[in-house]
Amino acid sequence: MNKPLAGQKIGFVGLGNMGRANARHLHDAGAEVVVWNRSDAPAEAAVTLGMRRAASLPELAREIGAGVICINLTMTDVVERVVFGEGGLAEGLHKNVLIIDFGTTGVPETKEFARRVNWVDAPVSGGQVGAEAATLTIMAGGSAENFQRALPLLRAVGKNITHMGASGSGQVTKLANQLIVAQTIDAVAQALRLAELSGVDPALVRQALLGGFAESRILQLHGDRMVRRDFVPGGRATLQLKDVILMSQLAGSVGLDSPTLRNSLAQWERFVNEKGLGELDHSGLLKLYE
Repeated sequence: MNKPLAGQKIGFVGLGNMGRANARHLHDAGAEVVVWNRSDAPAEAAVTLGMRRAASLPELAREIGAGVICINLTMTDVVERVVFGEGGLAEGLHKNVLIIDFGTTGVPETKEFARRVNWVDAPVSGGQVGAEAATLTIMAGGSAENFQRALPLLRAVGKNITHMGASGSGQVTKLANQLIVAQTIDAVAQALRLAELSGVDPALVRQALLGGFAESRILQLHGDRMVRRDFVPGGRATLQLKDVILMSQLAGSVGLDSPTLRNSLAQWERFVNEKGLGELDHSGLLKLYE
């Protein structure tokens, strides 16, 4: 079996649904992976697969030295705390270390992080299915040198990898992706509910639309979830709302006035905050129309 990362020691912080799959792919590619996670169970599961667990973030940083540390965390403030906060990676970071951020993180903060340490923002699209299959789409920001350092690792977890430009450009691209995703989930939910209220089988409507001009991955995958009422979280609605907030902040900062984005923010806030359904999969937005 090909082991393109054999001989490399890689740190990995954050073993949620996406992170644990990415860490496993790096391990399977031959890397010696050292993990840290806030809760015990995911870290222990990684150890059973042959990875090693660091007792603390500074210990992980010291062990990796001038190598590469990947982080797969959900919130910008958590990223900042884990990397630069008290007891964080910064207490043991080597000056030549490279950090790869696979999460969706605020654009201004990402640019600031990249001024302090070698950094590649590499948010992904493809969800848990893509993470498990190592077929993620990755949009990377950072210097050309740092991107080239990151590329072998990115190839272990994804298929469609694009260097978008300077630090922060990967996050801008991911927020553009999420703008489309958030509003398309809403459109699919409305379309299927419209059909149902009109007495037409929404499963047949979805089937008829696949292959037509309205076809999308969201109609294919999340439309199926909606038809089956299967809202077990792959991508939690709370995280979708977090991304909509980030894209709204970015739009405001660059002068994009978008009524549909404002409506999208209101819908996701209603679903998560008013209805209290944030732990459902984001396809559960259908419930707003029931």
